[in-house]
Amino acid sequence: MPEERLLRALDALRARSGATGLIHPEMPEAVRLDLPDWVLPGFRARFGDRLAEEAAAMELPAPLDLRANLLKGTREQAAAALAAEGIEAVPTPWSPWGLRLPSRRPVTGTAAFEQGLIEVQDEGSQLIALLADARPGMRVADLCAGAGGKTLAMAASMGNRGRITACDVSVPRLEGAVRRLRRAGVDNAERHLLVPGDRWAKRRAGQFDRVLVDAPCTGTGTWRRNPDARIGTGPADLQELSVKQAEILATGAELVRPDGLLIYATCSLLPEENEVQVRAFLDRRPDFVPLPLPDAWRQAGGSGPPPAEGEFLATSPARHGTDGFFAAVLQRRP
Repeated sequence: MPEERLLRALDALRARSGATGLIHPEMPEAVRLDLPDWVLPGFRARFGDRLAEEAAAMELPAPLDLRANLLKGTREQAAAALAAEGIEAVPTPWSPWGLRLPSRRPVTGTAAFEQGLIEVQDEGSQLIALLADARPGMRVADLCAGAGGKTLAMAASMGNRGRITACDVSVPRLEGAVRRLRRAGVDNAERHLLVPGDRWAKRRAGQFDRVLVDAPCTGTGTWRRNPDARIGTGPADLQELSVKQAEILATGAELVRPDGLLIYATCSLLPEENEVQVRAFLDRRPDFVPLPLPDAWRQAGGSGPPPAEGEFLATSPARHGTDGFFAAVLQRRP
């Protein structure tokens, strides 16, 4: 058959060339790693000699992580509720709220989900909400709330006491957040649609204990979930998003009260959207200082050592089993 002849020819070619599988030693690095050329400098800066390992991990299916909603029950109660429906879940290694399923299962039809006991949320995303250290009685702003995943987590850590404002530029995303907030039993949250010329931020300058900027980004840290994004995102997007990130950081900074925290986060693996962006912000705003990750982790009640080394949180698929997330905790001087 033609297919068999083609396979035999490919096998013979690999044997002569020393190729392994479909990988040929003379392939360009971007082709070999299945990564666009434009991300290679940033990925190499991030991972160094672990680049091939991280690229391989991005080819694997992502796990399904859940967050136990502490407004409805404990992580142990959530795991027991899932087990009663035939779904095995194990605690995540770093998030005190997280559960991981060994294989992907349809959890949105379970009673645990419908009753608001669990939410689907990658452990790395949970860690960003944890580092925000939102406590009962605080005023909190989620400046790029989207459908409200981190708003939900922070509202739960606040025990429904205090006030959290979920902001976004998208009406559909905020409407989606309403349904999730209602199912989760959150009643200390309000929404605000950000529109051009909006004076909401100016009127609330210096009023928030915590401001989370979960900035729009290239999403390179989620490419194992969205492989098509590798060809749908390019250097022009990076340039445009970097400008937006700086603008949103500037807005978020004005909202933070003295001694309050500004948390900057992305789901990107590129330094240009992460450390470079934060360093440029700190150069512009000497009234903010970085809270080193070990201190922020301990202050937020993290158990054991933090999941990453260095000053900021940076997770990755190969090293942490999560999506690629970045977070910097910045404190405004008193």
